[in-house]
Amino acid sequence: MSEEKKRFIQEFVPGKQLTLSHLIANPDPEMFQKLGIQEAGALGIMTCTPSETVIIAGDLATKAANVKLGFLDRFTGSLVIVGSVSEVEMAMLEINRFLSEVLGYTPSKITKS
Repeated sequence: MSEEKKRFIQEFVPGKQLTLSHLIANPDPEMFQKLGIQEAGALGIMTCTPSETVIIAGDLATKAANVKLGFLDRFTGSLVIVGSVSEVEMAMLEINRFLSEVLGYTPSKITKS
């Protein structure tokens, strides 16, 4: 029996933009366990294009608010911010503001659940 290899294909969107900004308030504790990150009041999930922008976003988040970086991937542009609901929201607002006003990125509306 031959094992079929699966391939991951990533598609990049040209330009400079935040493609996702979502805040999850009071997530189920199991979510933190599955992600392997410390439990907190909220998760902020962001995706940046180009992907290296996530390094700047992570730096901005930790300087703007009392949050921790749950996950940062410079190859996919994924960022997970962990902290209280208000602190995570403050960090996400600052990331959107800075990237938009200073670096000319297209911001993303922060959605919430």
